[in-house]
This record gives sequence, C-alpha cells and structure tokens, in this order.
Amino acid sequence: MPPRLIFPERAAAADVLTFAGRAARLGDGAVRLRATDGTLVVTSAPLAPRGLFDTTPTVLAMRVSPVDPELQCDLVVEASSLRADEGDASALLLPDTALAPSWAGVSPPRGGWESREPVAAATLAARAQWGIQAVAEAMPADPGEDIVRTVRASVWGAPDDALGGLPLGAAFAAFAMGFIAGEEEAQSRVAAAWSRLTLSRGHILVRGPARSGLTAVRRTGDARD
Repeated sequence: MPPRLIFPERAAAADVLTFAGRAARLGDGAVRLRATDGTLVVTSAPLAPRGLFDTTPTVLAMRVSPVDPELQCDLVVEASSLRADEGDASALLLPDTALAPSWAGVSPPRGGWESREPVAAATLAARAQWGIQAVAEAMPADPGEDIVRTVRASVWGAPDDALGGLPLGAAFAAFAMGFIAGEEEAQSRVAAAWSRLTLSRGHILVRGPARSGLTAVRRTGDARD
C-alpha cells in the first residue's frame, strides 16, 4: 500500500488536495509536507529564484491543517502526485519519490515577528491583476525561458508601495493560491529577512529579492599613510 496522509476528517484531506492542485500550476509544482503533533504544514513556492543571478524573490504559500497526531514527516513531493484515497475519504496517497528543491531548505523563523500595517485583500487582488497584465505586456513574441524568467523577476520582484514595500509577487501568490476572499485585511508581520501576510485562507511568506552583483568595498583595518 502506498504511504498515506491520514486526517481526522474528510474536509481536511480535501482542503490539502485543493491546495496541492493550485500549487501544481505554479512555480516548480512541488509541495512540502511537514507534520508533527497533529498539525500538517503544507508549503509551496509560487515564486523562487533559479540560478545565481535570478532576482526573483522567494515567495512561499502556506496552509495549516489538522492531521493524524501520530504522523511525523518532512518531505517534498510533486503536488500533482498527491491523490485521494478511494477507499478512505479522510486520507491522501503519497508518491514513492520525494524531491529536494532549494526553496524547501530555507525556512522562515518561528518567532520574533513584528506587526506592520495590514494590507486590504482588495488591494492584493488589484495589484496581482495589474502585475499579471504587466508580465503579459512585457513578453516579446516567442520568448525563450531566460526571457520569461527575466520579465517575471522584474515585475514580481519589484517593491510595491501599496503592499507596504513587499515585492509585487506576494500579491500574485495570494491571488493565484486562492487566499483572497471577502473584504478582510491581511495581517502583515516581519522577522529578520522575512515578511508574512496572513489571511483566513493561508499565509504568504516572502524572502528577498536576492541581490546580484558586487558589494561595496569595506575598510578592514587601520588606514596607513
């Protein structure tokens, strides 16, 4: 029998499957599954840099779900490989093969978060739609993969005043993952190099964008005549 994720109720299993279905269409299509003490944290990377000079910020989508308290795991799988268990509606079947994307090795801090001004869900939706249009308009005919990445990085990595300086990609991730609903406000917090937007349907975590190029020269000793 394939390995399974067992949930206390079928609604929780269906929720994780919905998250995986959306994640499968974004980024590298992978999801990280971390379970401990009855809680499953499911994470995907709608945006993440690929290569040394890629300035795309790391933007993670996260949702928390109750799970079998005896389950302990931390693995990354293709989101499309998660399947409902036809014999048990409260379980999902896992694939036999795990993945190792670079974004899964960078975890946000668990504590030390400081509150910032909230961001209206309507603002997130509007900025995401603006960015989608901007990407489409900037694409030349028949672009290669490098051009596609460069355009997306320039749009989604740009700090946006309407988002309190967060990269525009944070709005894109919230919109594409279906986290935006109603007239709520996303709670905004920061910790070290990370920022977090919390909505009723999930969390968006941002690290970056990465900087490329040489850093400024710094003096490392006493000046001599």
